[in-house]
Amino acid sequence: MRNRILISALLLLVILGYHSLSAQFLPEEIAQREELEKFLLTAEIISYKEIGEGVTKPVRLFLRKDNMERSGVWKNPHGIQGGYLEGWQYEIAAYRLDKLLGLNMIPPTVEREFQDKKGSLQMWVEKEYSLLEVMEKNIPLPSSGPEADNWEKRKYLSRAFDALIANEDRTQQNTFYTKDWRTILIDHSRSFRSEEKYTKHLLFGLNPLRPDGRPLPFRKLPREFVEKIKGLTFDSIKQAVGPYLTDKEIRAILARKELILKEIADMIKVAGEDKILY
Repeated sequence: MRNRILISALLLLVILGYHSLSAQFLPEEIAQREELEKFLLTAEIISYKEIGEGVTKPVRLFLRKDNMERSGVWKNPHGIQGGYLEGWQYEIAAYRLDKLLGLNMIPPTVEREFQDKKGSLQMWVEKEYSLLEVMEKNIPLPSSGPEADNWEKRKYLSRAFDALIANEDRTQQNTFYTKDWRTILIDHSRSFRSEEKYTKHLLFGLNPLRPDGRPLPFRKLPREFVEKIKGLTFDSIKQAVGPYLTDKEIRAILARKELILKEIADMIKVAGEDKILY
């Protein structure tokens, strides 16, 4: 019975067009996402250990329920840390917005209490390497074939998503790759900025709000993603993210949406639609 449900879910994913965005989590993983969310919410915490990486002091929780054993990253940053505004709730909001847009690059993430503290719990991802490891170890990036095409497209799509959510903390450490070069994104506790400057300028793009001002454009984007960006409304975002973003933070997303669409339109005028959208 469970196999039939999984097969039906996989067929539904294909019908809905997830393939056109080259989902980074595999179809069977996407089909199990709701089950994994429930597992994160309800599984018994059998042990834990501090990860020892990052200013947010994440903890790895080892979980068990029935015959399933998995682990997840729990964190509860809040307030100013290391000179940045941190919020564990932004991890959940980023995951839910990733789902709304059909990107499927962020692992399942839920709210979970640990040691009487609220925080975010994200499914642990077994990566092949991070972008930092690729750079430090001179690991060759894919140069041809589907893997190279997917890697390049995901680079630009990640930038567009980070621009939309105003993510101040996209680093080489929190960009992961699988063995076949699918992209996984983690660490979004410094996202969803709502100050005025983040509603008038993007953190990624042709003229990014960055100290060096170096352009980080999103040169190629899926048409489906652009259409989903166009369709974002206050109500659709509110319904997706629930209590994890304020009204001001949602309005800031909508302001950045317009900036992104304008930048895409400007690039199309210069290069042509077929060069920018696929």
